[in-house]
This record gives sequence, C-alpha cells and structure tokens, in this order.
Amino acid sequence: MRNLRSPKLMWLKGILFLMIGSVSAALLWLEAPEWRRALLLALTIWGFCRAYYFAFYVLEKYVDPGFRFAGLISLIGHLLKHGRKPGNS
Repeated sequence: MRNLRSPKLMWLKGILFLMIGSVSAALLWLEAPEWRRALLLALTIWGFCRAYYFAFYVLEKYVDPGFRFAGLISLIGHLLKHGRKPGNS
C-alpha cells in the first residue's frame, strides 16, 4: 500500500475520522443519555488520545529517535526485538 501524500486526502481522512468518532460517541450517549456516561465516554476518548500521542510522538522523539513507527504492530515488534523496558533508553 502506498503512503498517502495528498494534503487534500489527508484532510479528508482526518475529517472522516472525526465524523466517525463524533457519530459513534453521539449514538452511544443517545442510547442512555446520562451525564455520568458522557463523562466516562469523554475520559475514554481523552485517555486513548493521550496513549496514541505517547506511542507515536513521545516514544519516537524521546525514547528512540532513530526508529520511525509505522503503526502499533510496528511499535510492538520494535519493542519486542530490542527488549526495551520502561525507563531504559
């Protein structure tokens, strides 16, 4: 599969991801519209966003700047191959 290089298609992809997330969150909340559920859903989304940032920015920029991760499977393979443990650099 080729890398996506078109800025317009990248924007479209980002907007589609945002739409998928927004519609899914709205449908989940509408199923049982309680403030507690909305808060838990928001915290879940925020937590996964922070984990994504950690996996693809913090690890790449600060833990191992020489490796470019292509996805979660690439990251896991790299960690298994190099035996990295938290706190080791």
